[in-house]
Amino acid sequence: MGAVVGVGVGIGLMLVWSAFFLPRPAGDASRTTGRAAELLARAGLGQVSVTGFVALCVVCGAVTTLALQVVSGTPPVAVAFGLMGAWLPVAVVSGRARRRQRELAEVWPEAVDNLVSAVRAGMSLPDALSALGSRGPEPLREAFDQFALDYQVTGRFGECLDRLKDRLADPVGDRVVEGLRIAREVGGGELGRLLRNLSTYLRDDARTRSELEARQAWTVNGARLAVASPWLVLLFMSFQSEVIHRYASPAGVAVLTIGAVACVVAYRLMMRIGRLPVERRILS
Repeated sequence: MGAVVGVGVGIGLMLVWSAFFLPRPAGDASRTTGRAAELLARAGLGQVSVTGFVALCVVCGAVTTLALQVVSGTPPVAVAFGLMGAWLPVAVVSGRARRRQRELAEVWPEAVDNLVSAVRAGMSLPDALSALGSRGPEPLREAFDQFALDYQVTGRFGECLDRLKDRLADPVGDRVVEGLRIAREVGGGELGRLLRNLSTYLRDDARTRSELEARQAWTVNGARLAVASPWLVLLFMSFQSEVIHRYASPAGVAVLTIGAVACVVAYRLMMRIGRLPVERRILS
């Protein structure tokens, strides 16, 4: 048993070392890094580095593996839960990103209404956007505060809009920003009408999506419960050494592998069938 544990730890350390030090194709590395950076930005964690996030995943996986190895004394079970522990930060950040996107979708109509009022009052477009840092909806204030600071320092409206899009990392925000950019460049004679139409559309879209998500919630929760149930049973079985040690055999490893693959495939399939169309960012 000690030899098996030693081999498992050695393989794990080698995989961690290879992830940081072995060269990878530039295209694969840039795509992986880009997806991780985009996920962090959508979750409002753009200040967190991708390297630090990956290190957190590795640490969570290692701690979970060691804890389950101590509890169960069965390396295959410890490795299975270690993989789940390594994925936990990704799942948490993904959930935060989805919640943030829903929250921003709900407050954007109010922000656009504030822009309409400011434009009607005779404020310039940069000043109206800067004013959202103090008068806009709470979730958007920090981003527009940074926009105001950028514009005061550089005076370059287009570059400040690009930085604003990067901070928001939101599909609705992309549409608003690009509409404002076009209005600024071509003269903006119809800016007020454009913003009013956009506000109406955003409200209707948010209302429809919230109704669909409420009806879909039971499907999503059922999928998560169905996937989590067998692993919760296995976790409780880890405290019964005479039972859990059976998974150290080749047949036990095969059962764990097949079960993990089946759970992942079934979960992804259920989520794909029940998911709503996801808005994509434009010109990002």
